[in-house]
Amino acid sequence: MKNVEDYVKSIPDFPMPGIIFRDVTSVVEDPEGLQLAIDSMDRLLQDADYDLIVGTESRGFIFGAPLAYKNKKGFVLVRKKGKLPRETEGISYDLEYGSASIEIHKDAIRPGQKVVLVDDLIATGGTIEAAARLVERLGGKVVKMIFLIELTDLKGREKLSGYQVESVIKYEGA
Repeated sequence: MKNVEDYVKSIPDFPMPGIIFRDVTSVVEDPEGLQLAIDSMDRLLQDADYDLIVGTESRGFIFGAPLAYKNKKGFVLVRKKGKLPRETEGISYDLEYGSASIEIHKDAIRPGQKVVLVDDLIATGGTIEAAARLVERLGGKVVKMIFLIELTDLKGREKLSGYQVESVIKYEGA
C-alpha cells in the first residue's frame, strides 16, 4: 500500500530557481491518493473536541469540506477579500513578497464555538495565523490546525506556537 507522500510530486525550480514545489494536485487527482490524504488528516482529528472546520481558500476547501462531511461538522470558508456575499470580518497580513487580505462571514462562527483550521500546506504560517485571528475576533476558539504538508525549514510552526499544529507530511529543505 502506498503512503500519501508517494502521490506528492516535487517540482524543482518552481516558481523560481532553488525552490522545490510540493504539488498537492497530484494527490487529489488520484482516487487512492485523495482517500489517503483525507483519511490521514482525519486521524489528526481523532482526539479533537470541535464544532466546526474552517478552511482557507482555496486548497483548504479541498481538504476541509470532506473532513467536515466525514465528521458531521459544519464547514466555514475563509476567502480572499471581496468574494463573500454577506457581511464579513476581514484582516490583512504580510506575505513573503507583498500582502494579502482574507475575510470570513461575520455570522459563520458563534462565540464559544471550537474550531479546527485546515489547509493543504504550512510554510511561513501567515495565512493560517490570519485565519485564526479572524475566528478569534468572532468569538471562536481555535483548538487545532491541521495540514497535509509542512515545510519545516520555513518555520511556520514557530509562528503558530500558541496553537496545536499537526501535519501529515513534513519536508525539509527548499
